[in-house]
Amino acid sequence: MSDDTEDIDKLVRQAFMIEAEEARQAGAVRFMARALTQATMPHKATPGSEFKRRNGSFILSMLAPSDIGLPYGSIPRLLVSWITTEAVRTKSPILELGPSLSAFMSGLDLTPTGGRWGSITRLRDQMTRLFASSVTCIYDDKDRTGIVNVRVVEEADLWWNPKAPDDAPLWKSTIELGKKFFEEAINSPVPVDMRALKALKRSPMALDIYCWLTYRMSYLRKPTEIPWAALQMQFGADYAMQGQGTRDFKKKFLHHLRAVLVLYPEANVEDGEHGLLLKPSKPHVAQLPPALPRLKNPPAPEPLLLPLPDYQERSGPHLRTQTYEMARKAAPGWDVYELERQWREWIEKKGPPQKPDAAFIAFCRKKAARENL
Repeated sequence: MSDDTEDIDKLVRQAFMIEAEEARQAGAVRFMARALTQATMPHKATPGSEFKRRNGSFILSMLAPSDIGLPYGSIPRLLVSWITTEAVRTKSPILELGPSLSAFMSGLDLTPTGGRWGSITRLRDQMTRLFASSVTCIYDDKDRTGIVNVRVVEEADLWWNPKAPDDAPLWKSTIELGKKFFEEAINSPVPVDMRALKALKRSPMALDIYCWLTYRMSYLRKPTEIPWAALQMQFGADYAMQGQGTRDFKKKFLHHLRAVLVLYPEANVEDGEHGLLLKPSKPHVAQLPPALPRLKNPPAPEPLLLPLPDYQERSGPHLRTQTYEMARKAAPGWDVYELERQWREWIEKKGPPQKPDAAFIAFCRKKAARENL
C-alpha cells in the first residue's frame, strides 16, 4: 500500500470520528488568528531573514533576526492556534504555557523526543523563530498608504529543561502577546476543529487550506472564483509566478485540498475555468454567536492586518482607511470587517450610495444601536 493511500485511510478514519461528534460537543474547538488564515507563513526553511509577499497594492513582510531565522512548517501554525485559543479562553495577553514541557507539547499533539532532530529541539527552534519575528503590512495605492507593524509575542520567558521534559520548573513559562495581535485574536477569532489540525499537521499547506476554507465559508454568500495566481501569492508556495510554476502550484494545491475535503466534506469547491471555484457551504465549525467575540468594555481594537484585496468581500465602493477607524467608534466592540461584509450585501440589493464612507458609518451606528436595544 502506498504512503498516499495510507494517509488517506487515516484521514477517512479521522473524518468518521469528527462526523460522529460535533466539535463543540467533543470539546475540540480551537481558534486561529483571522489574519493568518489570509496571509500565511513560510512552508519550509527560507534563506535570509525576510519573507515577503505581494498581492497588487498589498505587501506582507515577515522579518526575523538574521542569526535566528524565519518560522516555517507546521509547528508555528499549531503554536498560533494554541496561542489564539488561550487568548480567547482567558481574555488575557499573558499566557502560561503549562506546568511542564511535556504538558505543553501534549496540547499541540506532539510527543516529546530528544536529540538533534527530535520534537523538543524542533519545537524550541520554531518557538524562538516565531516569537522573535515581526510582521509589517503595507497597502499602497494612488489614494492611500497604510502601514501596520505587529508582533505576535512581545515577551517570552521559557524555563523548561529539554533534558527533563516532565519536570515542573521553579518558575512558570509565560508569554505576553503583542497588543495588536491580542486584540485581533479575541475580537475576530476563526473557529477550527482541533482534530482536523492534528490530522493535517504533517502538511503546513493543508493546515493553511483548511483554516482558510472554514473562514471563507463562514461569510461566502455567492459562488466566487479565485484565480490560481492569486492563491499562489496568498499561500506563498515557492514557485515562479508564471507558466509552469503556476501549473505546478495548482497541482500541489489540489493534492492537499483533497486531504482537507476528506475531513471537511461540506466544503463545496471545485477546479474552475481560471481558478478555484468556491460555492456557499457550511463552515466546518459554526461561528461563535455575535455576542461572544465582543467584550463589554473593549479597548479600541485595531486591525492586525490592513484590509486584504479579496475577490468577493471587497467588491463595490472603495472605503478610505480612516473610515474603518470611524466605524469602530460608531460600533464599539464590533468586528468592522464583518459589518462591512453585511453592508456590501445590503447595498448590492439597494444600489451603491453616493457617499459610501458616510453610508457605511451610518450602517454601523444603526446596527450597534439596534443590538443595544
